[in-house]
Amino acid sequence: MRVAVAGATGRIGRLVWRALERRQHEVRPISRAHGVDVWSGEGLLGALAGVDVVVDVTNTTVTDEAAAVDFFDTATQQLLAAERSAGVSHHVVLSIAGVSRVRGNAHYAGKRAQEAAVTAGDIPYTIVPATQFHDFAEMVASWTEENGVALVPPLLVQPVAPSDVADVLAHVATNNPRGHHVDVAGPEVEDLVDMARRTLAARGRNVELVPSWHTGIFGVEMAGDVLLPSDGAHLAPTSFDAWLATVDGRASDSAREALGTSATVS
Repeated sequence: MRVAVAGATGRIGRLVWRALERRQHEVRPISRAHGVDVWSGEGLLGALAGVDVVVDVTNTTVTDEAAAVDFFDTATQQLLAAERSAGVSHHVVLSIAGVSRVRGNAHYAGKRAQEAAVTAGDIPYTIVPATQFHDFAEMVASWTEENGVALVPPLLVQPVAPSDVADVLAHVATNNPRGHHVDVAGPEVEDLVDMARRTLAARGRNVELVPSWHTGIFGVEMAGDVLLPSDGAHLAPTSFDAWLATVDGRASDSAREALGTSATVS
């Protein structure tokens, strides 16, 4: 099959690209680096010529709710319009577990707008909500760390490996199981504070972690099972423990991005 990956140069996009090529499918990368802009629509029609399926893993780092909603809604509308013209038969989009249950978070609001645009469109679709990634706790700690102390909300999550999510997206795209949702999560529920403690210890970092809802990032609306997957979710094989065994003394890519630096954290 010929599969277009929107957001092909991002963290998940690169993994989806490789997963599709391992399955002997042709990948059509969509990104600004390839001369295609999903927000403006520049280059989209040409990029989708002859494409069977689109996998949308586009993302934005904006923190304003209106801007996030505008990005995801506009990019999705541009993709769907181009897909309609090109005769694309299936639209697959990566979303977030619990996205409908969390209010007051700009990124979640944007993803809700994205899902709404997909479900209202006329292209057959599959939405793949995924739980948080294994390095999420480290990233959250990096957002709040100051003078060796970090506030971490006591969230329950069921973390999943990005490569496992990419494999599910590639399978959904090329096996044509059109349906409303295919949820994906890791195999075990974890506590975010404990995840942060164990990850930072594996990095060789001594950071005091304070469980707190007063982080300015996540509030009590995310407590309990809000971020956990729905019943019947596909449980991916890679556990947090298995991922932790691969951690070295360097910060993860996403944690370095959150810190605004590419330098090694020691």
